[in-house]
Amino acid sequence: MKTTKIDFVIQHIHELIKTRSISAGSRLPSVRALAKQLNLSVSTIVEAYERLASQGLIESKTGSGFFVSGPIPPLSISQIHPKIDRNIDPLWISRQSLEAKPDMLKPGCGWLPDDWMPHENIRKAIRKISKVESKILTDYSSPLGSPALRELLARKILGKGIEATPNQILLTDSGTQAIDLICRYFLKPNDVVLVDDPCYFNFHALLKVHQIRIIGIPYTPTGPDLNAFSQAITQHNPRLYITNSGIHNPTGARLTASTAYQLLKLVEQSNLIVIEDDIFADLELDPAPRLAALDGLSKVIHIGSFSKTLSGSVRTGYIATKSQWIEDLTDIKIATGFGGSHLSAEILYAALTDGTYRKHLDELKIRLAKSMDFTIKQLEKLKIRPWIKPQAGIFLWCELAKNLDTARIAQTCLENNVILAPGNAFSQSQNYKNFIRFNVAQCSEQKVFEVLSHAIQQEIELQKN
Repeated sequence: MKTTKIDFVIQHIHELIKTRSISAGSRLPSVRALAKQLNLSVSTIVEAYERLASQGLIESKTGSGFFVSGPIPPLSISQIHPKIDRNIDPLWISRQSLEAKPDMLKPGCGWLPDDWMPHENIRKAIRKISKVESKILTDYSSPLGSPALRELLARKILGKGIEATPNQILLTDSGTQAIDLICRYFLKPNDVVLVDDPCYFNFHALLKVHQIRIIGIPYTPTGPDLNAFSQAITQHNPRLYITNSGIHNPTGARLTASTAYQLLKLVEQSNLIVIEDDIFADLELDPAPRLAALDGLSKVIHIGSFSKTLSGSVRTGYIATKSQWIEDLTDIKIATGFGGSHLSAEILYAALTDGTYRKHLDELKIRLAKSMDFTIKQLEKLKIRPWIKPQAGIFLWCELAKNLDTARIAQTCLENNVILAPGNAFSQSQNYKNFIRFNVAQCSEQKVFEVLSHAIQQEIELQKN
């Protein structure tokens, strides 16, 4: 993004305050004096001062000029890198990826690089929405969310065999909020929830907030291990099961029709509700069976969002389920968050319907396929093999030598500006010590493999000693 003259002035004042070149209560140069000093117009300085005042960093005193607001927060020498001594728990990868400096490489994160996203599509949608009625810009949304977007989502999931009216769809602020609302509705402390082992690490973190017991079900290339699933139902009487039916995170596997039918037979005979997280649906080449379609939204709740293919900033997810549950979930949404983001939903609808999203997806799929092949070849040079070769998606679940600890390898890589996703961060059983999840879209830089190679050699030397 191009830096304007006003931005330059604002950054200049920020630096003076941060470095204590000027202190709380100090008078700033007059607009004319600073304009002369920086060789800028008076109007540019006035606008910059006004913006700084709106941020609370400076204040205007009539007849006296502008002054630094006080007190200034205690001086903190921020670290160049995220904390590397944090324990590698389910939130470790998210924290490192979200706090990463621009020069860090993120093969362990769960999203596409910024330059892979449809910027112009989103800008066009924002311009369009900015011209519509003002209440979209300022007002709360209806409890269910944008009718137009819900109607579009109903048609979209029908393409996967899931029949739901717009009134059976509740918009949320994200896929994560969708799961949280469902957990609030169905769970009480000490209930049991089944998850795939391995599974998306934030499932673990979110479920711990609800103070429940988590049971991991081994995941196979065709879906969950059905014998383990059956035993868990018998032994633990679980309330929920959270899974991906399409592209599985982290393994990249997909549910087969045979496993899906057998799984639903077990669910029908239990007290279990299934949450089917379909966040990677638009990256599939050949759609896998959907539990919600086979079940008719009887005991399966279907959720999704567009953060992986369109924007992680325009936060909108959805829940599709039976009408009775939608009513209750809507009440919980109001109680815990009141209204959803009216603006985000309308931007999303505009971006999905402007005619360019399909082309964007086609290009993404081609680009991901090339990145998948490239990453596999680079990893083969390091004697790292994929658990399976996924048919589509962004993830490659890889196994290293049995004696290697990928948590330590990840710590070493982090010291060298590379963020990895070690296997046990995804595992309830902690049986994936020597696994790593790679995001192939984030593996284009050769430095990723150079740093990884060095970290592996360091780990091997440590094992020898």
